[in-house]
Amino acid sequence: MRTLVLGDVHSNWLALSAVDESFDHCLVVGDLVDYGVDPVPCVDWVREHATACIRGNHDHAVAQRVTPRGGPGFRSLAAATRPLHWRLLDGDRLRFLGRLPVSERVELGGLAFHLVHASPRDPMDEYVGPDVETWRARLEDVDADVVCVGHTHVPYVLDLGDKRVLNPGSVGQPRDGDPRASYAIVEDGEITLHRVEYDVEAALRQVREAGVTGDALALAENVLRNGTAKPSE
Repeated sequence: MRTLVLGDVHSNWLALSAVDESFDHCLVVGDLVDYGVDPVPCVDWVREHATACIRGNHDHAVAQRVTPRGGPGFRSLAAATRPLHWRLLDGDRLRFLGRLPVSERVELGGLAFHLVHASPRDPMDEYVGPDVETWRARLEDVDADVVCVGHTHVPYVLDLGDKRVLNPGSVGQPRDGDPRASYAIVEDGEITLHRVEYDVEAALRQVREAGVTGDALALAENVLRNGTAKPSE
């Protein structure tokens, strides 16, 4: 049994389409949209291939038509790209995003998987890094062999003894210093993290052609080229 686990696609179809893996099942930990400019094929790919997909904070914001406040950093990028999503995504795709569950439990190949975008305490917004004790406290009441999370855009695997925590990293916008698309494979109980290169410059051309400018464009260029929100030295 080979399970592909991915998330934080953020409308980067060129990155998602570079993930060329065979799989029996696919688990998606949310944030299909926002920040990027090509949401339609990303949503359609997940609808076709995902065994289970949960809702991320950006899926929720796009589906519920939450007007981005703007401001510094990623708020500027959301403000620049979200109106484009509302033009490109039809009612059926928006309803799909809005009806995604905030958490889900599935059993595959003898393993119980619990999916949540951020954490069980705050399913869409809490940032939890690779800290064993923090996750142990968050998962006391979670019955699963593998807890799959996203949100931080940083891949990691933690062994808590009775369960493991898997963050596959971000397909469309990694922030761990490696710009390659990130995902994970679970096969015969073994978890492995993977990276794949894609055409970053083509993705940036799409962003520019969509009309993203100024600070938002500068941030997109930096994070897609360098895998970090920090300015390059």
